Amino acid sequence: MGDSITQPKQNMSTDLQIHRPEPISKAKQVTRFDNETDVKQAIKTLEAGKSIMIEGFYSNGLILLKALKVHLDKKLPNESFQEQRAYRAAYHKLSNGILIEIEDHKVALKKAPFIGWLEKLYPETSDFVLSFPQIQGLNSSWQWYTNGISVPVLRNKVHPYYGTYFPTRFDHVILFDNWLKRYEGLKKTAIDVGIGSGVLSFQLLKYGFQTVYGTDTNPNAIIGLTEFMGDTKLSRKITLDHAPLFGKFDAPTELIVFNPPWLPKINQLENLDEAMYNDENLFPDFFAEAKKHLLPDGQLVVLFSNLAQITHFKTAHPIEKELSEGGRFRLERCFKKRVKEASIQTKRDQHWRGSEEVELWVLMHKLSL
Repeated sequence: MGDSITQPKQNMSTDLQIHRPEPISKAKQVTRFDNETDVKQAIKTLEAGKSIMIEGFYSNGLILLKALKVHLDKKLPNESFQEQRAYRAAYHKLSNGILIEIEDHKVALKKAPFIGWLEKLYPETSDFVLSFPQIQGLNSSWQWYTNGISVPVLRNKVHPYYGTYFPTRFDHVILFDNWLKRYEGLKKTAIDVGIGSGVLSFQLLKYGFQTVYGTDTNPNAIIGLTEFMGDTKLSRKITLDHAPLFGKFDAPTELIVFNPPWLPKINQLENLDEAMYNDENLFPDFFAEAKKHLLPDGQLVVLFSNLAQITHFKTAHPIEKELSEGGRFRLERCFKKRVKEASIQTKRDQHWRGSEEVELWVLMHKLSL
């Protein structure tokens, strides 16, 4: 169970295929779960690799998910950062065996939330099956999309499209905003690599950049921003390309901005979010291409974090490694900002947050001797 690729009619103008949760084939024999079903037996069914269909009220699915979390809390350690990742992987596997029927683009349960994505993302079919966590994700995403997300450094809200990265913490965008206030270079063009929901690009426009080129490997990011900008002034200042790294933008620029994933990918974990986890080729490929796309006096800004180092991943800091071994760039400045402590409502142990820092690295071409 994962994301499928489809071509919704309303997005034909973008010539992109959108990622969405893949409809699940309905099994002929499936265990039903309602308010009279034994919860412990239902969890045993999930652990046996079988699916469960929620019936009656939407809250029945919430009850089963809560019981599953209690079960895993007793069964698996969940203290260190690595244990938390393993716990989430186990929860993901079992919880996605909990299914929900969709009828006429609506959740076929009493007191279920309205989720506009069901019609927007699935125009070709009105009746299908999704997992309960997928429904929860669609529901949360629809609320963010319709209500918008307030970002401290922007006047207007962003409306992230389904499956598109947007910041939930703002330390790094505040750090970038403070840097932009003091930026004295040219402001003709900039390239935002991995544009996501567009926050960094909107900041660039806020501080006077004339044109921003944005790329992303996620088609939903490009589709969402295209829809959001419409035929406004934004659409004439931001040019998009669905592509890795620099895509079709060949002309050198005075500023390159990159907010890459902060954690290394661990192969044994499935369904990793590319906006959160990087593979081993990302940074070498990026820096090699960035050298070609940066003007002689241009600046390369990378927003990063020490998260991988303080959570005991045995990996070198990719920017420090580039500076010491790459031979392409020199360090102009590095700014750091301590991350706020985790909320007291946060249930997971995040003691490491006390030493987490976000980083803004400013690099320039290495001087010739």
